[in-house]
Amino acid sequence: MGELADYQRLEKIGEGTYGVVYKALDIRHNNRVVALKKIRLESEDEGVPSTAIREISLLKELKDDNIVRLYDIVHSDSHKLYLVFEFLDLDFKKYMESIPQGAGLGAAMVKRFMIQLIRGILYCHSHRILHRDLKPQNLLIDKEGNLKLADFGLARAFGVPLRAYTHEVVTLWYRAPEILLGGKQYSTGVDMWSIGCIFAEMVNRKPLFAGDSEIDQIFRIFRVLGTPNEENWPEVNYLPDFKPTFPKWGRKSLASVVTSLDADGIDLLERLLVYDPAGRISAKRALQHSYFFDDAITAPLTDADHELHQSNMQVDTSAVYT
Repeated sequence: MGELADYQRLEKIGEGTYGVVYKALDIRHNNRVVALKKIRLESEDEGVPSTAIREISLLKELKDDNIVRLYDIVHSDSHKLYLVFEFLDLDFKKYMESIPQGAGLGAAMVKRFMIQLIRGILYCHSHRILHRDLKPQNLLIDKEGNLKLADFGLARAFGVPLRAYTHEVVTLWYRAPEILLGGKQYSTGVDMWSIGCIFAEMVNRKPLFAGDSEIDQIFRIFRVLGTPNEENWPEVNYLPDFKPTFPKWGRKSLASVVTSLDADGIDLLERLLVYDPAGRISAKRALQHSYFFDDAITAPLTDADHELHQSNMQVDTSAVYT
């Protein structure tokens, strides 16, 4: 573990789910720019839980092109914990917001970002790590236009609070239905559901299920996918917050909701947004889906793509790492 004195703070760049984030210089490594995330502990009187230290220490071993590197852990006195991450310029939410209205990401860029997102989550899942809080704000974009996952593993180490450090309600928009309905046993499927929601948002340029409370979120999902039942989700009646008295909505066609996605894309989206977690497509199988059998995945970015990406990189980066 490093020392706090090894890092020179430059500026505060965000306040997110777990605490304050600073842009800093890593003095020991030629003043490389890093993101210094100060973890807000629920009970600072008791110090940093040893379980959290163990969980986070494991994350240092993870190295993948589509994951934001955790360089170091700084345990300053017994009550403060700082995580030192690779610094990236932009989060995916800001990236999408910077695209002019009327201009989409483009099919090739959606596929490129999706394959990078799924590769990153496959790497996590293959190391028995769930993200549990995937959302556009946790996807960072580097200067070459590559997408990387941030904040993986933190949910297990610190829990996912209902409210962020800034007291905003932590977004429910990407949360899997088994969590919304009170399920305590869940697995990799929670991340695949989130990826489905992000996929639709990439294409539509707006969130698929933008609820403002847990029950509103649940009902927004039901209005599109239909109210679940024993037939399409055998365990649903056993979930603590599922009520047989919920309104009965019929299922809409996802093609009518995400209108500019081709047939292969709709098929992948339908497999991601399956109610029954056991039937939801895995990251490994998703990468083998016909939606990705396309030259656009490996083709270099076009001049137009480069121009769009470079213009997007000029936007305000104050929300990165929040």
